[in-house]
Amino acid sequence: MDEYLQTALDAADAAATIHRERLGSVNVDGADEKGRMDFVTQVDLDAQRVALSIIRERFPEHQILAEEEDATDLGQVPLEHLDRGVPTWVVDPLDGTRNFLTRHPMHCASVGLVVDGDPVVGAVVSAPLGARWWAARGQGAFRNGEPISASAGPSLERGLIGTGFPFKAIDRLDEYLATLGRVLQRSAGVRRDGAAAIDLCHVAEGVLSGFWELTLAPWDIAGGLAIMHEAGAALGRIEDEPLDVLVHGSVAAARSAEELAVLRDWVNGSPG
Repeated sequence: MDEYLQTALDAADAAATIHRERLGSVNVDGADEKGRMDFVTQVDLDAQRVALSIIRERFPEHQILAEEEDATDLGQVPLEHLDRGVPTWVVDPLDGTRNFLTRHPMHCASVGLVVDGDPVVGAVVSAPLGARWWAARGQGAFRNGEPISASAGPSLERGLIGTGFPFKAIDRLDEYLATLGRVLQRSAGVRRDGAAAIDLCHVAEGVLSGFWELTLAPWDIAGGLAIMHEAGAALGRIEDEPLDVLVHGSVAAARSAEELAVLRDWVNGSPG
């Protein structure tokens, strides 16, 4: 486990170094658009290749799922071709690309390892925030070497709730706005940072009391899952279903299983 964790940290650190060195070197006019308002830059690609090179060198027998589709030579496997029986590294080389393009500080690198469907290590590194979160199964969760706990934050009613806009699925905007209105009325406030990996880490350390988003990809959440688990937080689907990290879908997170149920009620419009 220690070797897995060190690899996750080294890969995330290497990607974050690229972010730090290239910040301000490219703006939105120099980015390619993969989809509506969904950007990719050479920084994403370079950060991904340096992270994947570290993983591939140390664990050539493992498979890698990464956001940008340009590194099959480094063991990258398309989501639909994954073998769930093989340990899988899940990498987001630059979570918050749109933020990065305008020098907004909420961006990071995220690396997680999934074994038999279970996230066992995770590392999330944000260069502009000077923050490194990490965890390994059974060893606790940390930010910059200090232990963290989701219970450090206030209750849902008194705390801040994180969210993400459905900018890649604009047809769900009305659905999302309805959920936003319900959560706003029941919590102390809602925040949208634009980097789900950081949001999950903020739940893990009690900065946010909860988080929800209508749809996220595996690379958006894999790095944060082990961190959340070790910090005592709870995470699942909005639809009150277990979360499969290797499947796209909704995400809801809170300080505990009890508060996760409450947040689901808020989001779904249940009487509770």
